[in-house]
Amino acid sequence: MNGILLLEQLLNSLQFGLMLFLLAAGLTLVFGIMDLINLAHGSLYMIGAYLVATLAVASGSFWIGLAGGVAASAVLGAVLECTVIRRLYQRDHLSQVLGTFALLLMANEGVRMIWGSQPLMMPMPAGLSGPVELLPGFSYPAYRLFIIGAGLAVALLLYVLVTRTRLGMQVRAGASNREMAQAMGADVRRLFTLLFAFGAALCAVAGGMLGPLLAVQVGMGESILILAFVVIVIGGIGSIRGALVGALLVGLVDTAGRTVVPMLFERLMGPAAADNAGPAVASILIYVLMAAVLFWKPRGLFPARG
Repeated sequence: MNGILLLEQLLNSLQFGLMLFLLAAGLTLVFGIMDLINLAHGSLYMIGAYLVATLAVASGSFWIGLAGGVAASAVLGAVLECTVIRRLYQRDHLSQVLGTFALLLMANEGVRMIWGSQPLMMPMPAGLSGPVELLPGFSYPAYRLFIIGAGLAVALLLYVLVTRTRLGMQVRAGASNREMAQAMGADVRRLFTLLFAFGAALCAVAGGMLGPLLAVQVGMGESILILAFVVIVIGGIGSIRGALVGALLVGLVDTAGRTVVPMLFERLMGPAAADNAGPAVASILIYVLMAAVLFWKPRGLFPARG
């Protein structure tokens, strides 16, 4: 593997990891503070992508579509928390899994009824549609660089919000000891609604920015939801820092597995083995990483509790 290919794959892993972080950040806060297993989190990512795509096509502007879709997803998340999710807080985890899985199924069918079964194509911003020459002989898509920059900006914003604001202090206290935070006067009900709405908005940001690169289609949230759960298990439940580190690790391992492993298999065992065994081995590397981290640190890398 030459240096240009290595740099390209590092940028791809950074882009994928930061998008996973946007999903995992909201999920880890909901899980860590609310103690809620939310299988419908991927559905918010899907609905957010559909809303951004629809508004972008209707307005003719990707930026208007992104802003409107994120705002609409935040409102939808707040309404969902107030009407349905709030009833699951005092239930056991099995009830939460069944309830949020039902929401997932209803979201898929609702999207199919409203937008149909065919994927939607989202236009890429005209100013970011071309490549950018980073080094002599190496160009990288401008839109992917924008995704990396936006992901880093959101990560910095989350860091400031969680560590430098009163709301962030309540979030950290709730993640560490929810009962004590409530006893000290934190408005837990309002905090839960804000957190759920914020998580839905982050889902829409991820779905909207990945829309021009991927097909916006029914069921797109399920596969990435599994990766988001892997990220928060690796990073530590309830930890924003853990979600960021875990997402970057998963992005790096996933990208390396899809590029390095097939090349290694081709050199050692021939093209046939690379075509057959390479993708299978690459797909399990993320779970090998999770098992290794849990063997070393059972609570994750940066647990919010304990």
